[in-house]
Amino acid sequence: MRTKLDILIVEDDDTASYLMQDFLENCNFNVDVVSTVTDGISYLKVKKYDLLLLDLSLPDFSGFDLLSSIHNTIAIPTIVTSAYNDTSTKVQAFKYGANDYICKPIDFLELEARIWALLSRKDNIDLNNTNKNQTFVISNSNILFHGTMVNFTSVEFSILKILIENINNTISRDYLVENVESVSSSRLLDNHIKNIRKKLDQNDKNRYIKTEYGVGYRLVD
Repeated sequence: MRTKLDILIVEDDDTASYLMQDFLENCNFNVDVVSTVTDGISYLKVKKYDLLLLDLSLPDFSGFDLLSSIHNTIAIPTIVTSAYNDTSTKVQAFKYGANDYICKPIDFLELEARIWALLSRKDNIDLNNTNKNQTFVISNSNILFHGTMVNFTSVEFSILKILIENINNTISRDYLVENVESVSSSRLLDNHIKNIRKKLDQNDKNRYIKTEYGVGYRLVD
């Protein structure tokens, strides 16, 4: 079972590629970087990647040439990262097979969100294999629930992250109050738990987070 997904970056700007690689590796991805279309094609032929991040302006060929080259041979989700902001270039990228398009300068938090959104739509990517449990995936500042990103507040994220990391174990209210910033009382904690439950399952609010009366909460998978 793999613990990380593999991303290939094709980008000739050394600073941009380094920053992107560093951010994504901190998000628990394996990342390879090349600077030409020729090297990109070579890497894609040797290794099966889960995602391609592709610049359009490269020193040997255009990024469109890479998309055209792999279109009928390699099925890989692709996000174009480009300084071109005009509609015609974006439309052309999608016609060549790109799945998403992000304009530079890149907001890395937006990039991560787009990556997970794209991967969650692809049947050949099993996001549950990126984490030890089968329901929740933690990625940097986001949580995927059954492969779908859910919008949690920062406090809700902190609470749920602790519960996920201790899945099937009871965590006391006192521990959560002491270790989650901005939660100063059990009453505030209970309100946040209520909101998390609504976001996880509006029809069955106690399905995943169980209340252990007099003690705390337990997340079940």
